[in-house]
Amino acid sequence: MDRWFWQAMAIAVLGACAIGCAVAQSLPPASPPAMSPAPPAPPATTLKPGDFDWRPEASPFGDMLLVVSLPHQLLYAYRGGLQIGRSTVSTGRPGYETPTGVFTILQKEVEHRSNLYDDAPMPYMQRLTWDGVALHAGALPGYPASHGCIRLPSAFAKLLYGVTTNETVVIVADYDSFAPDVVAPGDTVSPGLQAVAARAYDQVANPDAAPPAEAPRCAPGITNP
Repeated sequence: MDRWFWQAMAIAVLGACAIGCAVAQSLPPASPPAMSPAPPAPPATTLKPGDFDWRPEASPFGDMLLVVSLPHQLLYAYRGGLQIGRSTVSTGRPGYETPTGVFTILQKEVEHRSNLYDDAPMPYMQRLTWDGVALHAGALPGYPASHGCIRLPSAFAKLLYGVTTNETVVIVADYDSFAPDVVAPGDTVSPGLQAVAARAYDQVANPDAAPPAEAPRCAPGITNP
C-alpha cells in the first residue's frame, strides 16, 4: 500500500509542476521600469579641427540651407533637404559671442578685409549682418576663438561660397534658442528644421511682411572677424 501511496503523491507533484509552468509561460513579461528621457546626444563626428565633408552629388538641386551649431562647433550644409556638406568651425570667443538667430546671406566677396583688425583677410566672406558677422575662411583651433564671425576651413569656405546665393538662409543655433533637431541636425532636414527655414524663406519672398512673433531672436552683431 505504501508503494501505491508514494506513486500517487509523485503523480500529483508532477501535475502541479506542469500546471505551474503552463501558467508562468502564459503570463506576459514584466514591463521595464519607466525611464526619464535622456538629454540630446551630441552629433556623432570624427571631424578634427579644420576637417570637413563635401558631397554635393548627394543632392544636385534645391534650395540651400546652412545650420551653424554653436555648442558643437559644426556647420551643416543642405540642398533640397539633404545634407551635402559638414565642417568644423570656430565661432565667437567669450565676450564676442556669435549671435544666434535666423539670417540670410546679405553680401558675398571672394576677397574681403577687416576694417577694424589690421586689415585682416577674410577670404570668401559671406555677410550675415550689416554690423559685421560673417562666414569666412580662417584659423580653426578647435574652440570658439573669433571676434564674432564664423570661421571655416579655407577649402570648405571656397566650396560653400560656390553654392550659396545672397538669399541663402543661415541658422545659427544653440540649445537655449532652438530645438535639439536644429542644433544637432541629421542627414536630412527634419520637420522642425524645415519649419524654421520655411518661415525665413517666406520673409525673403515677402520682405514687407512682419516676421512671426515666435521667430528666434537675433542678437546684435559684432563688427569684426
